[in-house]
Amino acid sequence: MIDLVILFVLLNRDLTMYSISKSIQDNFRAFTNPSFGAIKPALVRLEKLGCVKSAKIMSEGGKLSVFYSITKDGLKQLKKLLLQPFSGNPVQFLSDAGIKLSCASFLEKEDLNQFFTEIKKNAFLHKASAQRTLDDEYTPLDFYQKIVLDNTIREYSNLITMVESFEKQA
Repeated sequence: MIDLVILFVLLNRDLTMYSISKSIQDNFRAFTNPSFGAIKPALVRLEKLGCVKSAKIMSEGGKLSVFYSITKDGLKQLKKLLLQPFSGNPVQFLSDAGIKLSCASFLEKEDLNQFFTEIKKNAFLHKASAQRTLDDEYTPLDFYQKIVLDNTIREYSNLITMVESFEKQA
């Protein structure tokens, strides 16, 4: 997901690594908070792939700064990452869906429809699995497990409702 969020924050302007980190925190802190130790290798990898390019610029104060910008290949990679299938892991799905939905404005209408369908399909599957566990009389659940499962089911329901409202606006 770090590649996706880096490419997304570079859509609007060229940024330094510090500015990329700050922008990720501002836009995605509810889902992820990568360190500089994770951002730097991701930028190196994205530059090797041709998805970003860097330029060293000397400031008026004489400080050298490296600015990163997204390339045409980076735009293609961003779309590919957004439309990539979700993990089968329910916890990972919720986090990834939040990040990807936060970046949905990048997608064109035809891709948005496919994207929304994929999120809803996965949310329905994970919700049904959680509901089966909650309803299974042979699965011994204590009070806390039942409350957590009920909350998880509500999270999936809320996600589905949110995506359906996005579909109406698309």
